[in-house]
Amino acid sequence: MLGRAYTIFDTAIGRCAIAWGEAGIVGVQLPEAREIDTRRRLFHLYPEARETRPTPNAEAAIEGVVALLRGGMADFADVMLDMGGIPVFDQRVYQLIRRIPHGETRTYNEVAAKLGTPSAVRSVAHALLHNPFVVIVPCHRALETGGSADQMSPHGGLISKRRLLSIEGAVSSSSKTLMDVLLPIAPPRLPG
Repeated sequence: MLGRAYTIFDTAIGRCAIAWGEAGIVGVQLPEAREIDTRRRLFHLYPEARETRPTPNAEAAIEGVVALLRGGMADFADVMLDMGGIPVFDQRVYQLIRRIPHGETRTYNEVAAKLGTPSAVRSVAHALLHNPFVVIVPCHRALETGGSADQMSPHGGLISKRRLLSIEGAVSSSSKTLMDVLLPIAPPRLPG
């Protein structure tokens, strides 16, 4: 395969699109109000992409997106992403965000702290705003301090973070800290 390709596929929330190249997935587009608008957005982002049958990697990503958007579990661990051209800091943010468990959220502050750059909250927000791998890199699980989820997801068409979190049945970040998830430690045993 030479160049980039894409396909449009059905989900519980509408027709989504995914684009890929030889190195992996380059972008996911959630549905716009109409399929033609989803296609326009995709063409704007990836004008060289041609519609074709998905590769096995793209098919695995599609199956995961479909499962997640119908409220099921999705494992994207083996889905290869093409991070060429993405700033190194953003790549680190995406790698960390991919590790937030299904149905849970973290704050931008928690993400910045876990990256070892607690003052980089704005940089975390910027990386998530430009996330081309929406759902595969579940940026909807990262929220501003205070838990605001009303903003639209990047490449999300009319879908808000709140809707994606509702589909997942998310719990707030206060129920588990990022450190609890990424560095699990067995609770101490009490005598008796």
